[in-house]
Amino acid sequence: MLDSVELWPAPARVTGPFYGTISQSTLVALQSSVSAHPISNKVLESTEMTVLSRILFPAISFLMASAFSSSLLNAEEPVWVTLFDGKTLNGWEKVGKEESKWDVVDGAITGTGPASMLVCTKGPFKNFKYRAEIKINDKGNSGLYFRTTRKPGFSDGYEAQIDSTHSDPIRTGSLYGMCHVYKRLVEPDEWFTYEIEVRDDVWRKRNLTRIKITVNGNELYEHMDFALTFKEGYFAFQQHDPGSRVQIRKVEVAELPETSNK
Repeated sequence: MLDSVELWPAPARVTGPFYGTISQSTLVALQSSVSAHPISNKVLESTEMTVLSRILFPAISFLMASAFSSSLLNAEEPVWVTLFDGKTLNGWEKVGKEESKWDVVDGAITGTGPASMLVCTKGPFKNFKYRAEIKINDKGNSGLYFRTTRKPGFSDGYEAQIDSTHSDPIRTGSLYGMCHVYKRLVEPDEWFTYEIEVRDDVWRKRNLTRIKITVNGNELYEHMDFALTFKEGYFAFQQHDPGSRVQIRKVEVAELPETSNK
């Protein structure tokens, strides 16, 4: 804030804080009154520039920051694609025992019976965010598979475990065979949200696959697979055994850009 401007040796003094604009007529009058005093002219020019800077610079800075933030937000927003229409199994295919059943019941994919896999025919996918709402019965067992093959068995691809009370103590939230959770995070027969983020990256000059696991909005961990176990692939759900009943709804994927090597 400019507290005082003295136009020396002009006959008048202008004092007080400057907050708004100075009209053009006022500036002309001031300039005329001090035209014979070079030092005063410099003070006036400085005053004019100070007022303009206080008005224009914050506005320009705000506009630039807003545009930059908007561009960053748009660049980071993933485009989500629905993989299940809520009515049919279009885009999905069963792989496994004929007696195993996959149906749509009350708007949810439902798996029952002997062992099998239900594979999404869209793909393959490499770097992505993937989410689904899932429910598993008491003593049931299932798995959310990613980067699996088109005709997978139980050991093909990464598996995010779905298990609340099964005899297998590896619970929901686990990356099966890699990072295990033994605490029960969700109750049986209750819907929960599984979110997976997968992307290849470079860390300390080493290639790896980052796998981030989130359950009901709580990020559990990020597993760093330096073995690059599975390069890319499809999504699938597991029907583990006749005593298991798994249900899935709102299945969505958002592909992520490749990470440039550093």
